[in-house]
Amino acid sequence: MSSGDIQVQNLDHLGIVAGIIDEIGIVEIIDEVLGVYPGERVTAGQVVKSILLNGLGFVSRALYLFSQFFEDKATEHLLGEGIRPEQLNDDKVGRVMDKLYLKLANRELDPTPLRLK
Repeated sequence: MSSGDIQVQNLDHLGIVAGIIDEIGIVEIIDEVLGVYPGERVTAGQVVKSILLNGLGFVSRALYLFSQFFEDKATEHLLGEGIRPEQLNDDKVGRVMDKLYLKLANRELDPTPLRLK
């Protein structure tokens, strides 16, 4: 293997946080509530996971810069195979946040299962 074959990406503390999110099952809960659609590259649960990772990355940037946070991160390792930073754009994040709000406002989503045991 030559040095040109090696690609280094940053994880920081986000690997631990991603593992805890996976252990709790937040991605699966959100996907069950909001649904997974055919052809969807990034599920709603994965978007929520990316929002949590971004928030715990101590970054306070405008939503349109959301994908920039993940440009130097091991996105596939943190969020799932095939997920690239450019797929985590402000349009996708905004749509998921709108769906979550509507579910909560219409009392179609009980936040109780999202609490730690």
